[in-house]
Amino acid sequence: MNFLKKDYFNNNLLNQIRYQLEILEIHDSKLARLLCKLIPSHCPFERTVTILGRTLFHIPPLCKINPLYEQIIGLRYKCLLYLVDECGEDATRYC
Repeated sequence: MNFLKKDYFNNNLLNQIRYQLEILEIHDSKLARLLCKLIPSHCPFERTVTILGRTLFHIPPLCKINPLYEQIIGLRYKCLLYLVDECGEDATRYC
């Protein structure tokens, strides 16, 4: 019974973090630029390992395993929209 309460607490905490990331609004251009630089536009873990021109193996993108992946990408998207719509910046340098 104690195990179920601990699991519920962990899930509840994760849901609270997700909610906080989803409702976060961006109103500062410096913060938006920083987040666009810190959050990558594609999964940085995907790799193809080759030696002497031969492909040994491929590591698939693992970012979708992250339970906060959708919220983090959404936050990056909000930052890009703020920079383009409110600040009039070109977002291609963050892609």
